[in-house]
Amino acid sequence: MMKFKNIFAVVFSFFSMMMFGQKSEQKQYIFFLHNKFLEDHSFEEKHPKYGVAEYEAILNKLRNKNTIVISEKRKSDPDPSVYAKKVKKQIDSLMKKGIPAGRITIVGTSQGGYIAQYVSFYEKNSQLKFVFIGASFKDDSLEKDKNFKLYGRILSITEKSDEGHVLLSKEQRLIRSNIKDFKEIELNTGLHHGFLFKALNDWIAPTKDWISSE
Repeated sequence: MMKFKNIFAVVFSFFSMMMFGQKSEQKQYIFFLHNKFLEDHSFEEKHPKYGVAEYEAILNKLRNKNTIVISEKRKSDPDPSVYAKKVKKQIDSLMKKGIPAGRITIVGTSQGGYIAQYVSFYEKNSQLKFVFIGASFKDDSLEKDKNFKLYGRILSITEKSDEGHVLLSKEQRLIRSNIKDFKEIELNTGLHHGFLFKALNDWIAPTKDWISSE
């Protein structure tokens, strides 16, 4: 098992910016935010219903020669709104180095998807791309904040069998937002919330399409 070190510091090196001999402007930068289960469990531990969270396999599928994936295993039970500010600082640092917002995508599954929504709210940047996976539920915490809005180019992926899920398009936080580039996909894998534990092409393929979209 490879050791997952904090990649945040590494990504900003000159070598990372110029790897594969391409200009940094041509790279796609992906921030991947995992689900809550991995905050309190090792990579090998199995969820009682959904099995192992396939973190490494997911990262490997997101990577290609034209992407830089930025991710870390979060410590136990961080405040999503606070952690999102950490991610925002990394995004801001990339943009200050000349990386266009349109080349940056924040992908989050479950709790990671809620963190990504906070990043969207904090950044208020219409060009940043976001993919929220299994991160909209009836009466969830974000829905209770009447001032919460979303910004950017948003893809929402939900699963029909995921109990209590709500299409993001039906949530007030999306309705009150002025999103000009929005797409929604509802899968039907039958895996309930466990669909996002797996490195499934069902959600990874449309995520990669969104990342590469102009």
